[in-house]
Amino acid sequence: MEGDTFSGLGNGTQIDGKVLQTFQKSFMQVQNILDQNRLLINEINQNHESKMPDNLSRNVGLIKELNNNIRRVVDLYADLSTSFTKSMESSSEGDSSGALKSDAKAAHKRHRPG
Repeated sequence: MEGDTFSGLGNGTQIDGKVLQTFQKSFMQVQNILDQNRLLINEINQNHESKMPDNLSRNVGLIKELNNNIRRVVDLYADLSTSFTKSMESSSEGDSSGALKSDAKAAHKRHRPG
């Protein structure tokens, strides 16, 4: 798949196969964490409903794990967003100066009479 391109964005933009593989890998990681969170939430609910002291104290650790997983998902989505933006800039500009051109366009928009 390396070297392949994907042009399913509707605007003619092509995504390199390696970039697409990176996105797929990240989305799989996110899905695995979300699946794990579902199991954690089920166990937390069962422990809460049991009202047994040992189960309730176990929930403290489970909730911490759940919170850490949520942070990981947020980080993965942030990385995906950055990677996607960079890949779109490089594919639409065709070179590494895309960031400068993009910034110039954004600066122009800020100074437009409104």
